[in-house]
Amino acid sequence: MSNILVIPAIDLRAGNCVRLHQGEYEKEKIYFDDPVKMAKLWRIQNAKVLHVVDLDAAKGGSDNNRRVIHEICAELDIPVQVGGGIRTLDDIDRAIEAGVYRVIIGTAAVQNPDLVSEAIEKYGCSRVIVGIDARDGEVRVQGWTEGSGQDAVEFALDMEERGCRRIVYTDISRDGTLEGPNMDAYREMGARLKASKITASGGIGNHRHLIDLNTLQDVRVDSVIVGRALYENVFPCQQFWCWHTKDDVDLSRFSTATLKD
Repeated sequence: MSNILVIPAIDLRAGNCVRLHQGEYEKEKIYFDDPVKMAKLWRIQNAKVLHVVDLDAAKGGSDNNRRVIHEICAELDIPVQVGGGIRTLDDIDRAIEAGVYRVIIGTAAVQNPDLVSEAIEKYGCSRVIVGIDARDGEVRVQGWTEGSGQDAVEFALDMEERGCRRIVYTDISRDGTLEGPNMDAYREMGARLKASKITASGGIGNHRHLIDLNTLQDVRVDSVIVGRALYENVFPCQQFWCWHTKDDVDLSRFSTATLKD
C-alpha cells in the first residue's frame, strides 16, 4: 500500500494566498502575496498535484482570480485542479482551455446535477471531479455560506451514479483549524461508495494526522489537501526545504512527477 498523496492548497482571494478558519471569510489570514511564486515553490518541494480554489468566484459574485490561475497553470509542469465559481459548461471549457487539468464542481453540482453528467460525458471522469463541502453532514454551497439541505453521503452516491470517480470532501468545521481530519466522516462516505476515490480536506495539523488518514485507504481515501499546516511550516521535513529562503530559490528547477488519476 502506497502512502497517501499530499496535495498543497492555494486558496486565492484578491490575488493573495490566504486561509480561512472554518470557512469564515471574516477570519482570513494572508500568507503570501505572489500565488504564482508560491505554486512554483510547492512544485520544487515535489508536489505532484496542486489544488487551487478561487474564493472570490466561489461566493458567486463578479470578482475572480482567473488571471492568476491561468498563470499558475502556464508555469507548472504538474496537474492543477481548480474549484470555485465553476457554474456552467462554458466555465469548464474556459478553465480546461486555459490549462487547468481538473475542474472541481461544487455549488453547481448541487444546484444543477445534470451539469456533472454533461461535463463528465464531454471531458471524462479524470478531468471533472465533485467538491463536497459539508458542515455537520450537510452540503454547503455558495462558498460555504449557505446550507443546501442535502446529506453529504447521499449526495456523493448520486454523483457517483452520474459518473463521478473522485470527490474532494471538506469538513468545514475542521478547515483551517489544524485539529485533525474528521475520520468518521471519511470512513462513513468511503464505506458507501463503490467506485469513487476520496480526497480528504480540512484539519490537517501534523504528520500524525497524515498517518491516521493513511489507514483509510481501504475506504477509498487516497489523497489529502493540506493548506495552513504547510504554510505554517509544521512538518519537520520542511526544515530541510527552502521555505525560509524562498526568495533565493531557482523557481525554474522542477523535480519529476507523475500524473495522479
